[in-house]
Amino acid sequence: MRLGKILVSSIAIALLSTALLGAGGKTHWGYTGHEGPENWGTLSADYSMCKDGKSQSPINITSEVTVEAQDLEKIGFDYNTGISSVINNGHTIQVNFDAGSSITVDGIKFPLIQFHFHTPSENQIDGKEFPLEGHFVHATKDGSLAVVGLMFEDGAKNAFLAKVWAKMPKKAGGKESLSISADEVNALLPEDKDYYRFNGSLTTPPCSEGVRWLVLKNYSTISKEQTKEFLDIFHHENNRPIQPINARKVIE
Repeated sequence: MRLGKILVSSIAIALLSTALLGAGGKTHWGYTGHEGPENWGTLSADYSMCKDGKSQSPINITSEVTVEAQDLEKIGFDYNTGISSVINNGHTIQVNFDAGSSITVDGIKFPLIQFHFHTPSENQIDGKEFPLEGHFVHATKDGSLAVVGLMFEDGAKNAFLAKVWAKMPKKAGGKESLSISADEVNALLPEDKDYYRFNGSLTTPPCSEGVRWLVLKNYSTISKEQTKEFLDIFHHENNRPIQPINARKVIE
C-alpha cells in the first residue's frame, strides 16, 4: 500500500492503520525467522524500501547526530478525545482514538489515529534500549504522517497501561471495547514535552519514508511485570533493529 497520496476518509483511516502495522497485507511478515526484519525487503516488491531506503527508522539518537536548534517549535498537542477500542493485529497491541484529537507541527494539523507499542523500544537514545516504546500515529488528508514516540523505562506500574493490558485481546484479530478519557491520555505524556525530531520511515513493511518522527526526551514508566505481560501475548519481541542514520541529522 502506497501511503504518499492517500485520502484519509473514514475508510482510508482504517486502511492506513492496517498498513502502518502491516496487518492483513498480501505478503505476510513478522519479527522472527524467514519473515523477520532482515528479510522484509525481499519478501515483496512492495517492501523494497525496507532494504533500499536511505532514511529508515528506527535510529539510535546520539550526540554525534544531534543538532541543537534554538527555534525548534513546540509540538501543538490537542488530545481532546478518548480511546474507544483496543485490538491485537498479530504484530502489536493498538488502541484506537475517537476522532477529533491532533497535533500541530510545521503549521500542519495532523489528526491522531492510533497508538501502539513495541518491546523493547525501536528507537534508542545514546544506545539505551527501553523496555517499551509507544507510537502515537497521526495522518493528514493528503497522507502526510507524523509519529510521536514515547519511551517507557523500568519503574512503577503504569496505571494507563494497566487499563489497556486488562482489555488487550490475547489472540490476533481480537478487538475489545476500551474506555480511556482524554485526561488520562494527556496524563500519560510527560509534562516537559521537549523532543528529538528527524525524518524517517514506518518501522514495519512497507517501510515508507517521509515520516516526521518526534521522539519525546522524557519518559513514562512500566513495571517489569507489565512488560512480561505484553511479551506473553506475542511470545517474542516486536521491534525492528536500529537502521543506519546515513546523512541525516536529529534536531533538538
